[in-house]
Amino acid sequence: MALSQPKRKVTPKKTRKGTSRTSSPKEPLQSSKEGVIASATGKESKPKLKILMVAAECAPYAKVGGMADMIASLSRSLSKLGHEIRVIIPFYSSIDKSRYCFRFVGSACVHMGCQTEHWIGLYETSLSDDIIIWLVEYADFFNRKGIYDEPSGEYNDNAYRFGLFSKAALEICKDTGWIPDIFHVHDWQTSLVSAYLKIWPNLLSPFKNSASLLTIHNVCYQGKYDAMVVPYLGIDWQLFRADKFEDYGKINLLKAGIVYSDFITTVSPTYAKEILEPYGGAGLHEFLKKRSGELVGILNGVDTDIWNPKTDTLIPSNYHKNDLQGKIVCKRVLQEKFNLRQSPDIPVIGMVTRLHNQKGISLLVPILREALTKEDFQFVLLGKGQRDYEDFFKTIAMEFPGKVAAYIGFSEELAHLIFSGSDFFLMPSFYEPCGLGQLYSQLYGTIPIARATGGIVDSVEDIQKNPEGTGFLFTEPSSQALLDVLKTALDCWKNEPQLIQSAQKNGMGKDFSWETAAQKYEEIYIKLSQKKPK
Repeated sequence: MALSQPKRKVTPKKTRKGTSRTSSPKEPLQSSKEGVIASATGKESKPKLKILMVAAECAPYAKVGGMADMIASLSRSLSKLGHEIRVIIPFYSSIDKSRYCFRFVGSACVHMGCQTEHWIGLYETSLSDDIIIWLVEYADFFNRKGIYDEPSGEYNDNAYRFGLFSKAALEICKDTGWIPDIFHVHDWQTSLVSAYLKIWPNLLSPFKNSASLLTIHNVCYQGKYDAMVVPYLGIDWQLFRADKFEDYGKINLLKAGIVYSDFITTVSPTYAKEILEPYGGAGLHEFLKKRSGELVGILNGVDTDIWNPKTDTLIPSNYHKNDLQGKIVCKRVLQEKFNLRQSPDIPVIGMVTRLHNQKGISLLVPILREALTKEDFQFVLLGKGQRDYEDFFKTIAMEFPGKVAAYIGFSEELAHLIFSGSDFFLMPSFYEPCGLGQLYSQLYGTIPIARATGGIVDSVEDIQKNPEGTGFLFTEPSSQALLDVLKTALDCWKNEPQLIQSAQKNGMGKDFSWETAAQKYEEIYIKLSQKKPK
């Protein structure tokens, strides 16, 4: 059935109805022609692929974490490589509809289990001239204040919400006739796409040549829910077993993605190794080991159109690695903005982070007072999260006026100011699948002080061990180890300025652009498309 506005209500045995802002039916989108990307010599070199990013977030429309940035930036880079990219996300009511131009495409009927049908609305806008963003509207599920949760807690029907969204992504492709070569799904929220491609016989025909790739952004978030959702999702109870969907009596959506996806990536090479071990795999390491031959870690990149000290419009003064005068200006403005004592000689340690256990805040809390008392440095925090951590940083800012500042919340402008104006950037994370803070900070000549885990290992080299290094690393997840590396970095600031300057310039010379990562994803897409029957 092509996308269209329903003329009458469909009343199956069980129907959940959403509200769509439908006006009049639109012509279905036309599928583009197949093609190849020509090389500079004019010869055919590689196939032009249709790739659908299926995700719960995409910047700038809906963003909770780094996934949203990754979806947008990777899509742009793949488009530049010549592929046809589309992105599909839910049409959350929190999306600012006054900022973007959304076009109503039509309606579609999505068939779930238990003979349940949902009429969803489909809207579209453009991420760039070549990239269409599809937005799935279903008011019962997405007309809420939050994306996954609210301050009171997680939405208890998330399995239903993202189950419908995953099925809708397939239905929309089928109805429009735009059949992807690759469904690139992200985290537990869209893992069911990979499963549906394999277990729904009525979907196998239009997608028989389509492959699925799952990117795990954080294996600790798995989408575990009560088994009562299984019939709604249309999953046969025979598949509700430990090697497929079942996890100690519950359904585990990420596990299903791991089992059914044709290939798996995660967001850094080191994290790909860590999740194969009991500690890093969060209970899924054995399943990931079985797929280790089809698991690759690719370090996320940075959108250098946004994060570039040469051109950044959000910082007080631009600069580059051969002329850091602008960074001195940024530091002065940072100290003024946060009422810190004005001095270019006092090192500023910045933090932009979620105040969450993952980020190693519990390592910092026991030693920060001691460090501030005994060492000469300033500390600036931008972040929000757990209430006890928020209260701690508010308190310590009052205890050390002129030396500590804490902004509880988030501000894009302040984040750019901290990255540009600080001398060091602190990341004591227990685990960090990729991490973006250490990437941004190096490009801005701000030296990471970080725990060697996940993507930090792949992007930061210890200046004490390597003359080409860019930061100071510690390994043991303890407060004492953190205190020791803080003292080492501050001692180098005072006594080894040439080492500090080397770390700054080495970091600013790094290439963290998305082009490299996009080429690695492209290689995987092409291999997957070539394996599929034609």
